[in-house]
Amino acid sequence: MNTIIEPFRIKSVEPIYFNTKEERHEILKKAFYNLFLVRSTDVLIDLLTDSGTSAMSSHQWAGIMRGDESYAGSPSFFRFEKTIQQLTGMPIVIPTHQGRAAEKILFSILGGEGKYIVSNTLFDTTRANIEFSGAIGIDLLCEEGKHPSIPAPFKGNMDIELLKKTISEKGAENISLCIITVTNNSGGGQPVSMQNIRDIRTVCTAHGIPMFIDACRFAENAYFIKLREEGYADKSIPSIVHELFSYADGCTMSAKKDAFANIGGFLAMHDELLAQQCRNMLILTEGFPTYGGLAGRDLEAIAIGLEEVMDEHYLQYRIRSIEYLTQKLMQASVPVMQPAGGHAVYLDAKAFLPHIPADQYPGQALAGELYVHGGIRSVEIGSLMFGKYDSLQRLIPAPLELVRLAIPRRVYTQSHIDYVAEVIIEVFNNRHQITGLRITEEAPALRHFTAKLSPIQ
Repeated sequence: MNTIIEPFRIKSVEPIYFNTKEERHEILKKAFYNLFLVRSTDVLIDLLTDSGTSAMSSHQWAGIMRGDESYAGSPSFFRFEKTIQQLTGMPIVIPTHQGRAAEKILFSILGGEGKYIVSNTLFDTTRANIEFSGAIGIDLLCEEGKHPSIPAPFKGNMDIELLKKTISEKGAENISLCIITVTNNSGGGQPVSMQNIRDIRTVCTAHGIPMFIDACRFAENAYFIKLREEGYADKSIPSIVHELFSYADGCTMSAKKDAFANIGGFLAMHDELLAQQCRNMLILTEGFPTYGGLAGRDLEAIAIGLEEVMDEHYLQYRIRSIEYLTQKLMQASVPVMQPAGGHAVYLDAKAFLPHIPADQYPGQALAGELYVHGGIRSVEIGSLMFGKYDSLQRLIPAPLELVRLAIPRRVYTQSHIDYVAEVIIEVFNNRHQITGLRITEEAPALRHFTAKLSPIQ
């Protein structure tokens, strides 16, 4: 059979609220052309993020009812802890209320003035927490990952030679951490190969640099390894996952992605001294070490989700769904990140809107038009999110101008995705009518969440 069906039945639904193009134009205007400021009830298809937007299973909901809310020593924590220990092989597990809390704790300890943290590509909150500590984050993405239209199997890889060069230039003693994001979210949801992870491990070990994995989408990355990397076709997803984590000293995770949970995250590691420092900060900011800012029911849901996500039928459906939308857009000549990533389709806004320069934020302009035309909410991953200013307050553009359409897990059906494709293609056919934007108000960090913009006439 060629048709990939959803490997689940729908037991509960919520309504979609329909509105008109004219109404959406006014809604976007009142939201200052920032889709983060649009109410969810004004959105038809919400692809802003795949974080915390998944549909939980009947087993997860049953676990929520079973969750124990004890402040300390809850049995829900010990189920959570055991699941993560078995998954990662790491003995120390520290719950947090979400992924960026884990990042905040880790970088507050390993970051600081004069320190560097290297990565294949840092996402927005990760970089923000690094910079808040006083450290500098450095992206070392492989060359093929910098070109959206060039297909390659592992475009999320780190450039090993560039890693060696960076260590030589900055000094190993000044590089406090190497963190590998799987899959590479800022780089188009592209996977990282097992060979690349091994190579990074070898370099880090030689220079005494700890290596962590940002494991938000570890299962999706494992499935890509099974599909694309020699020697893994006959291996099970759990075995690939175990090998992946075996090369790391620790990991951070937002359980709002590949654990299907609506809230939660964790730190896991081998180093007891580092863990004690993390626990001390956790108590100050999140809560006691056996709940970490989560309810017992959340710990139960995460533990169950981490087991469910390694089902190959689910992963086949998940990856094929993203590929399906990517292929439909490519057939219509819409410029997209190639090949299809794991959790999202990425439109190449620079190629989609070549008439809009980077300082007029083509990705944000495109995201706004997708909303007005079809009620689709997406997110810009370009110069609004990652742009910096030079000493003269001139924009230093981001390397890529992308619009991410992140597909929530187990939420939308094929007809929803067909509608998304139709809207994008119609916008593409009328792309020359889209104009750029300027920022009228912005925050000093993570400006894209709250920035106000206006059209350039």
